[in-house]
Amino acid sequence: MTGQWEWTTLREVLVPQPNKKPLQQGWSPKCIPSPSPDSETWGVLKTTAIQPGRFDETQNKELPATLAPRPAIEVQQGDLLMTCAGPRSRCGIPALVRSTRPRLMMSGKMYRFRPVEGVDSAFLEKWLLSAEAQARIDAMKTGISDSGLNLTQDRFLALPVPMPGMEEQRRIVDIVEEHFARLDVAEGSLDVADKRLEGLVESAIQLCLDWGSVRQVELRSLLAEPLANGRSVPTREDGFPVIRLTAIRDGWVDPLQRKGGDWSRNDAKKWLIRPGDFLLSRGNGSLGLVGRGGLVLDDPGEVAFPDTIVRLRPNREKIDLDYLSMLWNSRLVRRQIESRVRTTAGIYKINQEALKSIEIPVPSLEVQGRLASSIGGVRLAGRRIAGVVEAERRRTAALRRAILTAAFAGRLSGRSTDTEVIEELVASR
Repeated sequence: MTGQWEWTTLREVLVPQPNKKPLQQGWSPKCIPSPSPDSETWGVLKTTAIQPGRFDETQNKELPATLAPRPAIEVQQGDLLMTCAGPRSRCGIPALVRSTRPRLMMSGKMYRFRPVEGVDSAFLEKWLLSAEAQARIDAMKTGISDSGLNLTQDRFLALPVPMPGMEEQRRIVDIVEEHFARLDVAEGSLDVADKRLEGLVESAIQLCLDWGSVRQVELRSLLAEPLANGRSVPTREDGFPVIRLTAIRDGWVDPLQRKGGDWSRNDAKKWLIRPGDFLLSRGNGSLGLVGRGGLVLDDPGEVAFPDTIVRLRPNREKIDLDYLSMLWNSRLVRRQIESRVRTTAGIYKINQEALKSIEIPVPSLEVQGRLASSIGGVRLAGRRIAGVVEAERRRTAALRRAILTAAFAGRLSGRSTDTEVIEELVASR
């Protein structure tokens, strides 16, 4: 930080909300799962409406006509929003509402706040997004497991905030947003690549399999063992390993995506994974990710699976593992999964009974193997491309963090030399 900047706390730079407090929390009624159809119909925001530095008004659920809306918690342009409950990765996410349609209310898992005169809203948003502020916020979260944490008002309001003059605040915002705009263009290209890749693989599956002439079999009839949910354990760095939910990729499992759990090998024995297991995401804040599955391809070593994952052990005399892996994340299965999910506190979940009723086209094992082999080349090429896209996404995220770090260290000038500073910070992490 530059020497001229003063420090204060978040509490000191916020104006009172309609509830006469610096932070206002929303309401979480039981809603219709689909979004509010128009700006005349009230909706309640999902936590996914708040992305790092970006507000997405389409992420909402329709308020039933039987419930009266609460206009006092309607989101307005200029509000700063922060998620205050959920998984560790989704708790403590800030976004400035730069524009919004009317009749959208905050949910109970988010705070609203506005700065006093002399504090730029975009500057405060950028500070909350910075690595230093995020590290402090992360340390404030409470809860018994990473899958369900809370950020209390008193803890959040104690967050230190740097206070340069308004001119310097706006200069920092302008420089950061200029750099971010370039990254937005790059990320848009990555989104296009993702969609094209998904369409390529889906087209290959459709061409290889004649859905109409193949018998449909419920998943329950294709199991060698009953479905099993994992176990929730607190994190402990030196504990017995448990895979992360992010280990489930597009049709395969990366067992290196793991962390230590607060349990012993003996405690975890029942939940160890092995080659041939098919793992499914049991719950997620995104509808498109719940129920996604992947195959454990090779020996994963000794690692267990958590409560956010369901283990499926297929009967190999009935279904080819590669065929299942190929088919599970296709549109045919996704449509069935998404029609069966339920929401609890903003998290989409699918239970075992719903999973067991999923219908899968099952030709003979010989045909299954031939289809899996035919599409395998397309999927392999797709994985390679997806790996490149994912690497670029990680680099883009690292660049955003570096830009904010440099900005709050007073190292950005708005000139071409900024690139060297940013790259130096990325390389040092």
